[in-house]
Amino acid sequence: MELDNGGNVMMEEYQEIRSIFSGGRDHAGISAVLFDPLEELVWTANQSGYVTSYFGQELQKYSSFKVHHEEIRHMTANESGILSLSSNELCFSARTGLHIFSLSGSELSDLQCMLQRDEACLWLAGHQNLMLEVDLNKGDINNKADVDPGTVVMKRSSRYLCCGDTAGKVRLRDPLSLKCEHVLEAHTGTLSDFDVSGNLLVTCGFCSRMGHLAVDRFLMVYDLRTLRALPPLQIAIDPLMLKFVPAFTSRVAVVSQNGQFQLHEPGGLVTQSSMMVYQVNTHGALCSTFDISSTCQFIVFGDAGGNMHLWGDTQEKEIAYNVYSQQTEFAPPIPHLPPLPIDDYSVPLSSFPLPMSNGALFSDWPEQNMVFGDRRTPAIDPEILRTMVVRHSIGYAPNPGTRKRNQVAYPSVRDPTVIVAEEENTVPDSPMNRDDDPGSIIPKHYRRVEIKYSKLGVEDFDFKHYNRTSFAGLETHIPNAYCNAMLQLLYFVEPVRVGFQNHLCHREFCLACELGFLFHMLDMPSGQTCQANNFLRAFRTIPEAAALGLVLNDVDESFGTANFPRLIQSWFRFALQQMHQDTLEPPATADANNGDPQNPSSKTRQSSIVHRLFGSDVELLIRCRCGKETKRESTTLLFNLEYPELPTDKEQGPIPFESVLLSSMCHVQSMQAWCEQCSRYQPTIQTRKVKKLPDILVFNCGMEHAKELEFWKIQQQFLDPPSKAEEKSTLQSSTRACRYGSTCARVDCKFRHDRHSTEDGLTETADEDEIKGWIPLAIKTSFDSTGSLHITKVDNESPKVNVSENEIVYDLLGSVGHVQDLKSGGNLVAHIHVGTTYHSRKEGVTCSQWYLFNDFSITPISPNDAVSFSLDWKIPCAVVFARKDINSRHETTINQRIDDSVLYQDVSLVRRGSISRQFTPLGTDELPGEGDLVGLDAEFVTLNQEEAEIRSDGTRSTIKPSQMSVARVTVVRGDGPLVGVPFIDDYISTTEQVVDYLTKFSGIKPGDLDATMSSKHLTTLKTTYRKLRALVARKVKFVGHGLKKDFRVINILVPKEQVFDTVELFHLPRQRYISLRFLAWYFLGLTIQSETHDSTEDANTALQLYKKYEELTAIGEFRNVLRQVYEDGRKSGWQIGDSTTE
Repeated sequence: MELDNGGNVMMEEYQEIRSIFSGGRDHAGISAVLFDPLEELVWTANQSGYVTSYFGQELQKYSSFKVHHEEIRHMTANESGILSLSSNELCFSARTGLHIFSLSGSELSDLQCMLQRDEACLWLAGHQNLMLEVDLNKGDINNKADVDPGTVVMKRSSRYLCCGDTAGKVRLRDPLSLKCEHVLEAHTGTLSDFDVSGNLLVTCGFCSRMGHLAVDRFLMVYDLRTLRALPPLQIAIDPLMLKFVPAFTSRVAVVSQNGQFQLHEPGGLVTQSSMMVYQVNTHGALCSTFDISSTCQFIVFGDAGGNMHLWGDTQEKEIAYNVYSQQTEFAPPIPHLPPLPIDDYSVPLSSFPLPMSNGALFSDWPEQNMVFGDRRTPAIDPEILRTMVVRHSIGYAPNPGTRKRNQVAYPSVRDPTVIVAEEENTVPDSPMNRDDDPGSIIPKHYRRVEIKYSKLGVEDFDFKHYNRTSFAGLETHIPNAYCNAMLQLLYFVEPVRVGFQNHLCHREFCLACELGFLFHMLDMPSGQTCQANNFLRAFRTIPEAAALGLVLNDVDESFGTANFPRLIQSWFRFALQQMHQDTLEPPATADANNGDPQNPSSKTRQSSIVHRLFGSDVELLIRCRCGKETKRESTTLLFNLEYPELPTDKEQGPIPFESVLLSSMCHVQSMQAWCEQCSRYQPTIQTRKVKKLPDILVFNCGMEHAKELEFWKIQQQFLDPPSKAEEKSTLQSSTRACRYGSTCARVDCKFRHDRHSTEDGLTETADEDEIKGWIPLAIKTSFDSTGSLHITKVDNESPKVNVSENEIVYDLLGSVGHVQDLKSGGNLVAHIHVGTTYHSRKEGVTCSQWYLFNDFSITPISPNDAVSFSLDWKIPCAVVFARKDINSRHETTINQRIDDSVLYQDVSLVRRGSISRQFTPLGTDELPGEGDLVGLDAEFVTLNQEEAEIRSDGTRSTIKPSQMSVARVTVVRGDGPLVGVPFIDDYISTTEQVVDYLTKFSGIKPGDLDATMSSKHLTTLKTTYRKLRALVARKVKFVGHGLKKDFRVINILVPKEQVFDTVELFHLPRQRYISLRFLAWYFLGLTIQSETHDSTEDANTALQLYKKYEELTAIGEFRNVLRQVYEDGRKSGWQIGDSTTE
């Protein structure tokens, strides 16, 4: 302990835990230390070339081996082992000491440092003018780059490769080209060390004084965003080494050569910890190296005397090197034989180990008695399989009582040929693989995905396991979420995405508005999963949707009994028509936006976003056999594919897909129709002629009848050469099937695998087995002089530009398919070609790629997968083509912004005069701005009860969570004279049936949400949603308790930097979450939620708790106080008075 200037005791944050000698027999000094990033190991390297590791805080020696013949200058670790660097050699060793490879040569001279770019690549640099890139898989130099001067220290930031040289400069290089982009003049002398954290770079080094080098006591600080120097830090010690300690703030640990070290804030803020000077007891030896663990709870030092010093954070009870460390593999213990007394003649001779004998033994059995009879494992009782529940790859089932304890009745040994024949046609039934269904022909990423719920609901479900892209998936547990594939397809059309986000009206249930809100959320996250709750809520309220059978009940959706191909095609047709009605514009507006000067009739026709993008002008010619012709003009938003009759001649060739498109768009059919001239129904010929093509062509594939499936299958067979098909069938018939089926993991297996799939679940696409799709990736349309439409396929060699204004090139935008799975009922997936604009906005790269969207599972695929439909398990439902220059023809800038005037509104749906308004609307001078605090709380009601089951092991498993609907949203002022007074207190009207009002927890009573009965300030969800969107757009900071759930049910995404959730702030890792009621009682002395919950009271309490958090954080006491809260809570059983917290 030390005393500050006021005489107060200063508690040391770090103290020495253990110090050991690690110099070896020759007492060599330690040249490098390293905390293992994956295991609880500390590594040391000395000047004699030895590497030694120690396990845990007790520093138990784990391994020690020699890798170099001279001083080791740098070390780093990865998943495979330890990399050590000397002046002219790189060695890669396993943690147990096994040598993997070493690299040396003339190009490796006077090396100083290394930096691992990824798991397979490493950079080497030193005083030489070469920077080397080493491939760790091959153990060889992969690339070289000239650098001048050399590099002594290397660090990596999010944007640059930072290289420090001996001239006191830090050069910022491009990680790909290694070209120098910027130079930071850090010190006038040499550079000794620097480190990077986030956007900050801090250096230490030497300066020139009177012609001599002296330690520079100023740390230079730079902002890598602006590439400008920040105010330097003056240090009380001579800094030689430094590293960031990014625990709560970006502190810097600075170490001197004599063993002193300090912790400083880069911003220059003087804190209690920055005033503390620590001294490592090096016994007079110079401190040569140090490192900090990933948890920032340990610091290890090495000195020139061969000693290693481990310091730890004394304020933490549970400390470790890493947050999640792998289990360290120890050497198996050497078995010791039991001692036997030499004078005990009762000990049998067999107890003594004897050398193996090459001759026959008297106890050997004769050969005729040594024939083994193979005995199959008996089949599992069907009753066990029927009642078994799998949890974490382990199956549980009640004992049916059909067998005796610890006994298995084996049948007699049968003919081995019969056993082998049965094994060829079976798939091993193992609980490990039952969920994945190894016998299924459906690739893994096409199968139906389900959310596994725990006691925390969906919060701890790992969506990133299914989606490693920057695009957002859609969750599946919402009713009628079968349309997720179509929603994703619409989102990835740039004019559609922009058009619906620019649309905003005042209708309560407007599909176009809700789709725009959903697209806004899909724009925001980076790989985060979203929900289409509000869109599907508006969809369910449309009577026409229910009348058409588009609103599924829980049974049809859960068990997959619905006809999904017909359902999604009907949904797309209805959704386009409904959104066309929702976005209709007056004729004047349509004239201003999209009036066609060459077509006068278009100026008098109402237009919409959907019409401008999807609308095709067609002319229907009806000709009676009496000769009378009637013409009708209309607009169609999509086309249904009409397939020709099945060919009767087997020698007839394939029919191109574009020919089917043309016959479907310009359809000719005969039917009975009323003729005015004949005054009766007569056979007529109806001919449809396309007059004007849209920018987006949508085709429903039908596929409801066996003839349509057969026609598609025949066209698919034409794409496979007969020779290859015969060769493949011959090979399969002559090769025995593998007994393990698709679960076989042997690469060199010589048996046949009829249903083999790759590791990632996607179908193998080897060149000889690749299935070419019947659907082309691009088509070209044109009108001849008679106005007839022509469609041709665009090959890769064909030009993809319009050769004339009459010709239009359409690229395949995506397709929707139905995956048929009898086990799960099937699911709908979308193959989407994501363009460069989306990649540049989400990932910062300009490229295009095909992706498979399977709800919240997103996987990159090849173009062939998007156009290939194996009718055995994947059925085409819809195909969408988009004009190649569609983005240049429409608005691609989002201009619509939520108007701030919505925050001043207090319009209620209740028309009676007995409304109890419990809030004060914002004044014109109260509009919150960026950084202003507001308190928020929401209350919910239940629309569907949770479905769960009690398993045989006693655990409770959630099958389907309860469907919640927001019932009340309250936002209170966080600052100003009216602090704590709500300016939003909206009760949300609902037309859906409420199962449980949760009055005890929400305060909502029956009738509060009914406009004919309520006495509350009742409004629509859309109005409240717009208010919250306006606050988010103004970058207001939201404070509340459990905001993650609130925003999830409201179906809005708020940036993390605008959310301050007290349930997370007042929480220690790996501990329980503390209720708002207990926190209010403990910190504020308030007793809340005595009878029911009140959102105004909860929002105010959360706001006060946050200000208490800021107060404790400012004085540096928050962590200590929070630990005391947990101690007191455990002692009292988390009880307040006579009640227990929730």
